[in-house]
Amino acid sequence: VQLVESGGGLVQPGDSLTLSCVASGFFLDRYTIGWFRQAPGKEREGVSYITRGDGTTHYSDSAKGRFTISRDNAKNTVYLLMNSLKPEDTATYYCAADLWSRMDIAGFSDVSFSTWGQGTQVTVSS
Repeated sequence: VQLVESGGGLVQPGDSLTLSCVASGFFLDRYTIGWFRQAPGKEREGVSYITRGDGTTHYSDSAKGRFTISRDNAKNTVYLLMNSLKPEDTATYYCAADLWSRMDIAGFSDVSFSTWGQGTQVTVSS
């Protein structure tokens, strides 16, 4: 069971990036998948998630209107399209899977997610 993120990089304010999260050992559409980020010196925060099955999506206030989460079941991949990037979006971004349905109890929190990728760095700077 593994998640691998990719797609991070150095971009300028206003640019876009698409992060990818590829799963191996399990099918992404059977679990809620979340994107989190952690900036230096800050706590990890939830950015977005997509639910198992019908793929209902949710966004944090900072991501709403700029980020879009999506899933390609054929590629077993979840994406995070990030538009209008700001310097404050600079962080390491992680995808994670809620393999034990802990979100039903703990909500959208990192404690709900049992399997994590290694992270991909996003830096927004002019």
